[in-house]
Amino acid sequence: METPAFSIAAVERDTGLSKDVLRMWERRYGFPTPGRDANGERIYPPEQVEHLRRVKRLMDLGHRPGKLLAASPETLAALGPRRAAVREAEAGPEDEALAELLGLIKQHDAAAYQHAMQQRLARQGLQDFVQHTVAVLTRRVGTAWEDGSFEVFEEHLFTELTKRLLRQAIATLPGGARRPRIVLTSVPDEEHALGLLMVEALLALEGADCIPLGTQTPLQDIGRAADAHRADIVALSFSSAFPQRQIGALITQLQALLPGHTELWVGGDGVARVSAAERLRVLHSLDDTTAALRDWLATHG
Repeated sequence: METPAFSIAAVERDTGLSKDVLRMWERRYGFPTPGRDANGERIYPPEQVEHLRRVKRLMDLGHRPGKLLAASPETLAALGPRRAAVREAEAGPEDEALAELLGLIKQHDAAAYQHAMQQRLARQGLQDFVQHTVAVLTRRVGTAWEDGSFEVFEEHLFTELTKRLLRQAIATLPGGARRPRIVLTSVPDEEHALGLLMVEALLALEGADCIPLGTQTPLQDIGRAADAHRADIVALSFSSAFPQRQIGALITQLQALLPGHTELWVGGDGVARVSAAERLRVLHSLDDTTAALRDWLATHG
């Protein structure tokens, strides 16, 4: 059987590393080492693409590319987040039940996973479900991807099924006159939507009027949407995979585009180093989200 190979354009889309970076690394570090197709174009074997995925994620966590490119897969896995500490912190009475849910994803049993999650939602209520089931599972899936125990397609299956469930739950919440009015989205190249949905669920439960734009909205359009909807708040999500060095500049650019009365809230694992400022609130946890909303309501009557 012929071994599949990826074009440089496919590798760029898959890893988030630009073609220029891939060529520069090839010259400077001797990796990746692509072959050539019949037209002389670069083609990359799957194992190199997988290595590049892991390198990109670790770079986003602050590691330098030179050492990463020369490291073994085992070394890269050891450089990931403190998996043992995370697991220990999450261990408890629910630990076995959560492991069983992830087991259904590993068995590729989408129907059983959805049924089990719907039962947990009915039992816990939406707020506890988001904070103590979805948030914990999301962290565990990220860890499992990093240590190789979850395939990329399994991570995607978990994400899509969970997003579907959250959207269904949000759709059942009451409408009517609600405040504040909050536009939820992410900036270009930030494609992770699950965190946004978790935040939307908690905000809607507290009575906010949530206007979801999905992910990867251009900054100019975020500003236009805030103006068109007379938004009180724009809420952005940054995952740990988003380059942290870009976040500060993006926040500054977006603040200049927002109406004067509109606050900017930013949250997610990517904002650990972002500091609060005027009209900018940094949400480091889901609890921060509900606290911020209650503070806003107290201030604005």
